[in-house]
Amino acid sequence: MHTRANTPPVVVDVRSPAEYAAGHVDGAINLPLDRLAQELEHALPDRAAPVLLYCQSGARSGMALQWLHQQGYRLAANGGSAGAVALQLGRGIRRG
Repeated sequence: MHTRANTPPVVVDVRSPAEYAAGHVDGAINLPLDRLAQELEHALPDRAAPVLLYCQSGARSGMALQWLHQQGYRLAANGGSAGAVALQLGRGIRRG
């Protein structure tokens, strides 16, 4: 059986492009909550890959997590805020 437990997660910032530009976790992709449904297949084609979502407080990423689970993304998780995810993964915050 193939496991992805040790695969680094795809880090997804579900905030607006302006919020993302103001400061995001290094290596994160920007997939705003309001465009999630339209861009999901292109941005996250592998439903078996681990995904770590975040936003400002964890509220929008929580909504995104529920929707991703409904779409079959079983290894998706809500990381809360950008700061919490950066700390958890040992990554910096990138601006611009």
